[in-house]
Amino acid sequence: MSTDGVAGTGIEGLDHILVGGLPRNRVYLVQGDPGVGKTTLGLQFLLEGHRAGEKGMYVTLSESADELHAVASSHGWSLDGIHVYEQLIGDTELQEEETTVFYPAEIELGETVRAILMEVDRVKPQRVVIDSLSEIRLLAQSSLRYRKQILALKQFFAGRKATVICLDERTRSSEFHDLQLQSVPHGVIELERFTPPYGAARRRMQLVKIRGLNFRDGYHDFSILTGGLVVYPRLIAAEHRSVVKQEQLPSGIRPLDAMLGGGVDRGTSTLIMGPAGSGKSALATQYAVAAAARGEQAAMFLFEESISSLLNRSAALGMPLEEHIESGLLKIRQIDPAQLQPGEFAHLVRDAVEDHHTRVLVIDSLNGFLNAVPEEKFLLLHLHELLSYLGQNGVASILVYAQHGLVGHMQAPIDVSYLADCVLLLRYFEAEGRIHKAISVVKKRSGMHETAIRAFQMGGGGLQVGEPLSNYRGVLTGIPTYDHTLSSERQGE
Repeated sequence: MSTDGVAGTGIEGLDHILVGGLPRNRVYLVQGDPGVGKTTLGLQFLLEGHRAGEKGMYVTLSESADELHAVASSHGWSLDGIHVYEQLIGDTELQEEETTVFYPAEIELGETVRAILMEVDRVKPQRVVIDSLSEIRLLAQSSLRYRKQILALKQFFAGRKATVICLDERTRSSEFHDLQLQSVPHGVIELERFTPPYGAARRRMQLVKIRGLNFRDGYHDFSILTGGLVVYPRLIAAEHRSVVKQEQLPSGIRPLDAMLGGGVDRGTSTLIMGPAGSGKSALATQYAVAAAARGEQAAMFLFEESISSLLNRSAALGMPLEEHIESGLLKIRQIDPAQLQPGEFAHLVRDAVEDHHTRVLVIDSLNGFLNAVPEEKFLLLHLHELLSYLGQNGVASILVYAQHGLVGHMQAPIDVSYLADCVLLLRYFEAEGRIHKAISVVKKRSGMHETAIRAFQMGGGGLQVGEPLSNYRGVLTGIPTYDHTLSSERQGE
């Protein structure tokens, strides 16, 4: 809904970036690649004005009115309250004698712009969308005439109390014109679309300038869904700073809590690392189940394992998830990295924290998140901002991270251990002709922790943490040796 000073765009995320909306009675430019969603944005802007009781006008120079109504219909909208003015370039036939003195494009440009201005004066709209300036650029034929025409449009609307959005297609051949054009309007919004080597196309936007407005800059991801554009504002952890009361959260496994000095702390991040099959996901699930059993809201985001697989595995380990899901205390969301944008995931996390009051959040796994953000430097930035946000909101985050290899030296695609407040390490080791599992606490920033390496088992009775492996040396190498001396010393004690 629009306020007195700004005009809401009808896109919640964009209004958040704009800190309310677009300042009224100004001319704005929305540039973007073909198919990026400019028309959809313009329609949402006008429909929001219609809901607020403002008269809207859509000037189309390239698409027909029928095509425009088809776009609206695909989103479930009706344009009955919007005045659509169709002025397709090329429809005006010029007399033969007129073309002998003037360039046809020059005459058509003047007639087109004159007709638009006359219609605006007749309708007197409060919101206007012009689609698109690319057609005016083609008719102008020179950068000087084009710039003069845009300046004339800006001056025309300045005295008519209308908020205007001009759409413009950005192409490589128009880059020089784009730089000239961006200096004219009151604000510029750029929309981009790119397709990764695999997966769905990704879209993002940035506000190049909005004069007199301290907006949230940087790139913000967005999607086009049925119902319009959905913008995911870039997560800024500094906007959510708060003092979190220190409180330990038990896992429900007493020996594990003893290793951690009582449990993980609220507002901290815990990274569970280890090779495939070592029990990382099961351990992370244990924290979510323990939170739900305490009556706290927990959320799990699965990047690799399916929900049915998680339910079956957890049931086999004696961890009933169904009852907590039915009670609403545990919410599980399966994520497809090929279809997800990083900003969208941050939006889902923020929704879980702010709207559903999640207190324990599990991400399984960071390897799947890495696939959604292939660039290493961007992954670390996204993850740092995300963990800072969760910590400042008092959420205990449990992160699963799979390392390459089974025994001995483990490798990881990227080192994220330094970002976590607490690190749990799971390992395989060979002893007595069998494969065993071990667990240890590598670090804990918020307090003391046990340095012993303990046995770790999974079975029908749940997860079990055994006694310290005091008789073994080299457990983390995968092939330890049994030290009889240590055994004799303990017997003497």
